[in-house]
Amino acid sequence: MNKGNHLIVDIHNQAFDVLVDDKKLLETIVNAANEVGANIINQSRYHFGHNSSPGCTAFVMLDESHVSVHTYADDGKMALDVFTCGATSCERILRSICRQLNIEEKDVVARHVPRF
Repeated sequence: MNKGNHLIVDIHNQAFDVLVDDKKLLETIVNAANEVGANIINQSRYHFGHNSSPGCTAFVMLDESHVSVHTYADDGKMALDVFTCGATSCERILRSICRQLNIEEKDVVARHVPRF
């Protein structure tokens, strides 16, 4: 049995307004973590576009590891990183995020990396 599981996810064809909404994206990953019973330790978000291309990043630190999102709004892309340890399911977190944001399966490329 692995100590942890890591999903590295590329999401394409997303709306610009979603990809610049750091508040909504943070709420989404917080909701996903809560849905699976993960223990949130801290959270943060930041909106880009002042001196760089538009987008945002959001991060939730978990007792079980972390969930993060980083967006490229001009390109319609979102990079999602879900790392969990123990019984917490990174796949369930991904499904929750996709459901909340109405992300279609055809737009998701996920790579699973067993850790340790």
